[in-house]
Amino acid sequence: MHVATLRVELLIPNAYSLKDKRKAVRSVIDRLRHRFRVAAAEVDANEIHNLAVLGFASVSNDPRHAAEILGKVLEFLRNSPHALVGDHDLEVD
Repeated sequence: MHVATLRVELLIPNAYSLKDKRKAVRSVIDRLRHRFRVAAAEVDANEIHNLAVLGFASVSNDPRHAAEILGKVLEFLRNSPHALVGDHDLEVD
């Protein structure tokens, strides 16, 4: 069993309150969970209204496949018009 994890900082320029942020984060997480079948959660920066740190995980019997899935998640986030991808870190175990 191989686990790939991805940590992504998202800048949300249109979030002017924590409520705006929660709405945007929930929408992104729900779409990514459904589309790529990954585990996802907000993992840091909970009190900053225009920054979200999201964590994703993918499990597979092939480490390349797990990394490929999270690469697609990252690409999806980069193409999102609602958020800007900042720092990110992909690890495969």
